[in-house]
Amino acid sequence: MQHPATGHVEPTRDAHPIVLFDGVCGLCDGFVTWLMRRDRNATFRVAALQGETGMRYASAEDPSDPERWSVILVEAGQVFHRSEAILRIVSRLGGVYRLAAVFRLVPLFLRDGIYRVVARHRYRWFGKRQVCRVPTPEERSRFLP
Repeated sequence: MQHPATGHVEPTRDAHPIVLFDGVCGLCDGFVTWLMRRDRNATFRVAALQGETGMRYASAEDPSDPERWSVILVEAGQVFHRSEAILRIVSRLGGVYRLAAVFRLVPLFLRDGIYRVVARHRYRWFGKRQVCRVPTPEERSRFLP
């Protein structure tokens, strides 16, 4: 849960970073599928924003800002949004993906500007599902409720 004075989220008992995603968004679901295939060390746990875990973290978020609601990273008691969340996630995969960190050299307002455009149009461009994704048996241990 988010601490009201500091804005930090209490670290979870699970030492793994948590990727929260819009479970009905085709792009977000595709990103999670891509992540699961490349996260060979099972570093990340994932949860749909519409689920129990997602709602716990999302309660501290601004619901009037839908661009913040596509992918969120909770790591070491901090919450990351937009391009910073994506870059941190991809960089943590290691190998060639560490090169994604070079995009941090791009000014945040530009990175987030692009992110906002995509997030704003994600349902129209990538589709919106009626229900959240159901994890495969192989993925089940990495999905939070």
